[in-house]
Parts: sequence; C-alpha cells; structure tokens
Amino acid sequence: MLTDDEENEIVAALKHYESRGSAGVEALKIVQKHRGWISDESIRDIAGLLEMTPAELDAVATFYNFIYRQPVGRHIVNICDSIVCWTMGYNPLHELLRQKLGIEPGSTTQDNRFTLLPVACLGACDRAPAMLIDEDLYGPVMPEMVDGILEKYT
Repeated sequence: MLTDDEENEIVAALKHYESRGSAGVEALKIVQKHRGWISDESIRDIAGLLEMTPAELDAVATFYNFIYRQPVGRHIVNICDSIVCWTMGYNPLHELLRQKLGIEPGSTTQDNRFTLLPVACLGACDRAPAMLIDEDLYGPVMPEMVDGILEKYT
C-alpha cells in the first residue's frame, strides 16, 4: 500500500508528463526514496496508480541500474566496470572493495551499511576508475583512497 506522502508526490509529478505511464521512472524513484527499494507490492500499487500493468512497470524498474528491486544497505557503492574503468584499474579496486567490505558484488554488509554493485557506466570516463557512493562521485580512485572514502559513510 502506498503511503499518503508517496501517492501525493506521484500525483504531483504526473503534472509534468503527457501520460500516466511516462511517469513510471519518477514514480519508482519517489517510492524508493521513502522505502530504499521497490518491492513487488510497490510495483503493483504504483502500476495501479499509473494505469499500467505490474509487468509493464517491472520492465521499466528492471531496466534501470539505480532502481533497486531488493533491499539494499544504507549506502550503495556503485563501481563502474565500463571498458575505460576496467583498463584504468577496475580489477584492483573491485578486489579491494570486496575485501574491505567483506562481501561479493550484489551483496550487503551484515551491518546493512553498504551494498556493493557493479554498474555498466557512471559517465565519468575522465575520472576512471570511478565509483559512486549514494550521490557522491569519486575518481580516479586509487587503492590508498578507499579507507578514507568509506569512513565518510559511518
């Protein structure tokens, strides 16, 4: 069930779109802002409000890297694995993050502090290798910088 706040924000956002269905991504972002992720129940409720089928909205949700369809940690560590980042040091950075966080990609730390996610591109090729934590872009990220960066998210 959508909360009153979620529904009101979605309805307000609808004014900026030609059709209800075109507001799919925005509606998903609104609910995710409140809940942290998008459950199957949320897909069903949002789809009903937007006059879409749950399958149509789920196709939108699963297409976008920054819509989370399972619970995530308080901080999302997106590490760019594009060809540019890969050639500029993705593998050592990825391995170091796995070791420091003690998790595999797609997993969340036991304390629910971090979720580690590879992402196809962050659009920061000039700063490769790059990573995005929440809304903070870092790059080029050298191994000696990782501890200091992670400490900012306690």
